Parts: sequence; C-alpha cells; structure tokens
Amino acid sequence: MMSENQDIVFLDFEASSLGKESYPIEVAWVFASGGEESYLIKPPDFWTDWDPAAEATHRLTREEIISEGTPHDDVARRMLKVLAGHSLYATAPSWDGQWLSKLLRGAGLPRHALRLEDTDVAHANAIIKILRGAGIAESDHARLAKDILAQARLKDEDQGDPAHRALADTKRELGIWRDVQIRAHEYVRSHKPSA
Repeated sequence: MMSENQDIVFLDFEASSLGKESYPIEVAWVFASGGEESYLIKPPDFWTDWDPAAEATHRLTREEIISEGTPHDDVARRMLKVLAGHSLYATAPSWDGQWLSKLLRGAGLPRHALRLEDTDVAHANAIIKILRGAGIAESDHARLAKDILAQARLKDEDQGDPAHRALADTKRELGIWRDVQIRAHEYVRSHKPSA
C-alpha cells in the first residue's frame, strides 16, 4: 500500500509493433501531483523490428526515432531515477510491462526495477478512499467503484479514440483519475444521511 505522500504516476509506451520482437519507441509519464516527461527512444542497432501498421497508428517513423530519439539506456536510467518508489499505472500493463522490461534490460538494469499496475487499480483506489472517508458501507465499495469508473470511461470515450502518442494518452488517463474522484465526491454528497 502506498503512503499518503507518495505520488502516483500514469505511464504509457508506444512501440515498434505488437510482435514478439517489438520494442519501445516512445515513453511518457505524468505525476498525479503535476510534472510530466516524454521521450522518443532511440533504439540500439540490434532492435530492428518494425511494423508499418504500428507506424500508421502512432505516426512515428523509425528514421524519426533514430534521428531525434534519446538513447534507450539514457531513457531507462532517467526512468529509474525519477520513477523508483512511486506507484506506476498503465492502461495495458501486460504490453507496457514487456516494453518497460525490454528497455531496462537493454540498459543493463534489473527488469523488475520498476513495476506497472493497471490504471483501473488507481481509479478504484481513489474512489474507495473517498467512499471510506465518507463512511459509505464497505460492502458497497466494489460495486460503486465499478459504476463510477464505468461512467467516467463513457465520458472519456466521447473524446474519441486515444491519440496513440504516449504523453497525450497518459494525460487522458490522469483526466479519468481526476474525474472518478469528482464523481465519488458527488455520490457521497448526494447520499449523505439527512441531519
């Protein structure tokens, strides 16, 4: 369980493909308290996988990441320095976790030095903290968290498809996290017992 003053972070990768040999080409993260970083990742020469369909989605070319990217090992060390000790959340932790692991290993760092959880965990935790603080029955927490998150996701879907760029997608997830807290507070206000 994270401490009260420990910040949470939303993180996202874009990648060369969804294949077995894929690798991260962009990463970004935003802290819930503010602060963000984004990097194009210059791959080492032996990371050669590339899928034109993935390029059509994120609109980054291999030439662009090679010429404008930050070397993969510099990005990995920066991530470890800035993100260690924080709770990290990603919308697709199985995919993002593979790319995080590949990036860390590629820099000679322990692949489990940073760990990702699903963003839905961050959202549910935020909702439940508000419900618990308001004295809402614990037996209702899971159902209410699910309902509140579903409402926030529907609102988010009205914005259209994700940008498939790391920073834009992390900011969008941070927006959902803020929205679920507003919705949880509204629920609490509307269900307060009358005095």
